[in-house]
Amino acid sequence: MKTLTKEMQASISPSSALELLKAGNKRFVENLKVNRNLLQQANETSDGQYPFATILSCIDSRTSAELIFDQGLGDIFSVRIAGNIVNEDILGSMEFACKIAGSKIIVVMGHTKCGAVKGACDHVEMGNLTTLLNKILPSVDDEKTEKERNSSNPEFVEKVSEINVRKMVNAIVERSVIIKELVEKGKVAIIGGIHNIATGKVEFFDDTLKHNA
Repeated sequence: MKTLTKEMQASISPSSALELLKAGNKRFVENLKVNRNLLQQANETSDGQYPFATILSCIDSRTSAELIFDQGLGDIFSVRIAGNIVNEDILGSMEFACKIAGSKIIVVMGHTKCGAVKGACDHVEMGNLTTLLNKILPSVDDEKTEKERNSSNPEFVEKVSEINVRKMVNAIVERSVIIKELVEKGKVAIIGGIHNIATGKVEFFDDTLKHNA
């Protein structure tokens, strides 16, 4: 697998970037990862980086975006925070990734059995974590179908996780003029999805796709 160059990155469209991620996840699920010389890639990216995708995911140790999408050094920007929430610092990082460094797609990737979502469902308060979990609470409130509304109900947790992903996708374009403009010009796409930690498969939510093709 070749290390991405500026020319290779420029030839990737937002749509083809999504297909590259889907193909990489398929390889991961089938345990057929591409053979890479990571040390060579480290050397070849030492003078510049040209990632084609930006992945916002949780800090959960089972959700490494590089592994889940079978990507090498220099292929993706990986933004990780508990509960895959959006804040100003993350938006700024995404703006750099897309506007300056040329990333073609942003993926908001939640995951099953998310501890941060469980904490929000249980209204946990603990130091600085309280402020972070408060950003997930609107998704907890928006889930109206389950009667048992705490982390002991796995269906409730997974539904809240999906709502949270959708909210964060919308928050990116609502709170970043720069990214919204890139989406409107067809230069960047945004999509949400959920990673199943048991199977490794990422389910993309096609109805969340924001892209002016």
